[in-house]
Amino acid sequence: MDELDKVQAVALQGAAAARAVQALRDQAAVWGLTLPPAPPFACDFGLGRFDEIGEVEVWIANEAAAGYCGKFLFVKDGQTCPLHCHRVKHETFYMVKGEVRMVCGGVTRVLRPGDVLPVAPGVQHAFTGIGPALLLEVSMPCVLEDNVFADARIPIGAKAAGAASE
Repeated sequence: MDELDKVQAVALQGAAAARAVQALRDQAAVWGLTLPPAPPFACDFGLGRFDEIGEVEVWIANEAAAGYCGKFLFVKDGQTCPLHCHRVKHETFYMVKGEVRMVCGGVTRVLRPGDVLPVAPGVQHAFTGIGPALLLEVSMPCVLEDNVFADARIPIGAKAAGAASE
């Protein structure tokens, strides 16, 4: 099972997932953006509170052998990607549309279209939509066990004991 299959296995399902994906498609149309052909999916991080804690992801590429990954991450107004870090993965965020409040290494900033933010391994980060927002993540390949979430209730990734740092 590849990483995309693993994450989709714990993704939001049913009518709520369909509404979340449609919200991304509708907002992309408003912005005049064409989405990649990869299927979007709604991630609620296993908490069942998608409207508060979640995002819609579009995995453009996750090329483990070639050493790179690219994803669109869409959040609605007030929706948060929860605080986490990666043990190995270095990632860079590019703000495509909208704005997010990004907490990175204990510092809070607002990312606006055109802003770029690199995040080194071990640095905790989270972001919340200020209105609808679309980020591009360019990173090392996504491996679910490399994720370390501050909220131990999140059932994916490694356990947080001593792995996260500011």
